[in-house]
Amino acid sequence: MSLIHDGLPQLLDILPPVVREKLIDKPNLGDLVEVVLDYGRPAEARFKDSVERWPGVVISEHDIEWVVKNIGEFGDDNRAGIERTLHRISAIRNRVGRVIGLTCRVGRALEGTIDIIDDIVRSGKSILILGKPGVGKTTKLREVARVLADEVNRRVVIVDTSNEIGGDGDVPHPAIGSARRMQVRNPSFQHAVMIEAVENHMPEVIVIDEIGNAAEAEAARTIAERGVQLIGTAHGQSLENLMLNPSLCDLIGGIQAVTLSDDEARRRGTQKTVLERKAPPTFDVVIELIDYEKLAVHHDVQKTVDLLLRGVQPRPEVRVRTGAGLVEVVQREETLDIEEPGFNERFPSLSKRPTGETAKPAQVRDVARTVSEGGSKADTPRRNLLRVFPYGIARTRLERAIRERKAPVVITNDISQADAVIAIRSAATARPAKLRDTSRPLPTVVVKSNTFSQIASALEEIVKGTGQDKDVEAEAIQEAHEAIATVLHTGRALELNPQDARIRKIQHQIVESKRLASESVGHDPQRRLRVLPVRLV
Repeated sequence: MSLIHDGLPQLLDILPPVVREKLIDKPNLGDLVEVVLDYGRPAEARFKDSVERWPGVVISEHDIEWVVKNIGEFGDDNRAGIERTLHRISAIRNRVGRVIGLTCRVGRALEGTIDIIDDIVRSGKSILILGKPGVGKTTKLREVARVLADEVNRRVVIVDTSNEIGGDGDVPHPAIGSARRMQVRNPSFQHAVMIEAVENHMPEVIVIDEIGNAAEAEAARTIAERGVQLIGTAHGQSLENLMLNPSLCDLIGGIQAVTLSDDEARRRGTQKTVLERKAPPTFDVVIELIDYEKLAVHHDVQKTVDLLLRGVQPRPEVRVRTGAGLVEVVQREETLDIEEPGFNERFPSLSKRPTGETAKPAQVRDVARTVSEGGSKADTPRRNLLRVFPYGIARTRLERAIRERKAPVVITNDISQADAVIAIRSAATARPAKLRDTSRPLPTVVVKSNTFSQIASALEEIVKGTGQDKDVEAEAIQEAHEAIATVLHTGRALELNPQDARIRKIQHQIVESKRLASESVGHDPQRRLRVLPVRLV
């Protein structure tokens, strides 16, 4: 990555002299993230990896006024900027509207920040970037606009709320290249400007930062349906967070509750109300920014959402930028293949099919792993998944248990395809015909009530009883041996899949037996082993 121009001198010029003197000689000034000035409190400087507070520098009304007079006017969103720079100054006001606090955030234009996703950006697919504040979403968005406009020669229009992408002033910052920029006078008008951009300026690409409400999500769908590539960001750490956000879930197709008839629910052994995706997703690809140099990619949002609604945890592709500046795929994408992806396809009676056409049951089959460091290749298939038929069980709680325990299990609505049954005692006591008249005996675990703890215990009992836990252990051991060979060959660290403490201990012992170092990283249920290229003495 290379710094185009960070404009730090312009930011230092608008700060109170006493604060400027504290900062100007800092050896790590290039890592400055923001300066916080709150009335009656010590000034604070936040760097990339540290925070400094100066008790001897207490901010006065005069200091606040000094900054306000040297910057542009605050908009309705209490944000201002410095002309021809990317810095953002945000105000905190008291009850009568007087500014009593300022957050002066450093804006930097960096080249090379999207090399980690360059292939996706140039693919023409609509991309949604997720991540917590400060992880670099806007920086990547700015570079995406420049690359598509200058290198791919697309007609790019940026819808720039608060001038955060193109900088303050009427002339945009050179960091966006030849992309055009439409300013948004009031944040509440952002969705209208998005539609105006498509209708008036014939863009091939629309770039938008911080899609934050239902109106903007609807405008994004309208843009995507007109064949325009959409590149946007939203706050949220994962695709699952987005699914739980009622204002933004339309970006990934929307979630609706479908009510089944009593007979249908009884036949399938589910609750009467189930969740389904309403429509095709607005965005083709979702990128989750984990930190500055690491991200996860969901290449097929439609399939991923359908899997999550079925209680199957997806395994996205994970990319990292190493200290040498190289991009590596440390985790291959692995998703189950759904024969009939879509909305309501799991329920033939609800799917929109021509009269007389037979609906196939939505089944899940094994699929080969894809995407390696050198490109696409077929790998060994996943182990077979255990199909569980729930009878009278709260499906949402069973799906949650599968996700949290990462059990190799999928839920089936056809008992003839099931490998095991979890049933509620009140329904199973009478041995109804559905459970009695099966072509083969099925392992059945009965629970007293529909509590999460009992359902989770029943799930664990079925997995252990069918030997699936042995499959998990065998696969984890094989993965450890493969990782050791890779680390010895490449000299780079490699992370394995998340496992429980017992299996991680086995993996640690295998790595140590090859005289390599290893460590556990992350938090449960995502805690995993990292094999290090460090020889043990």
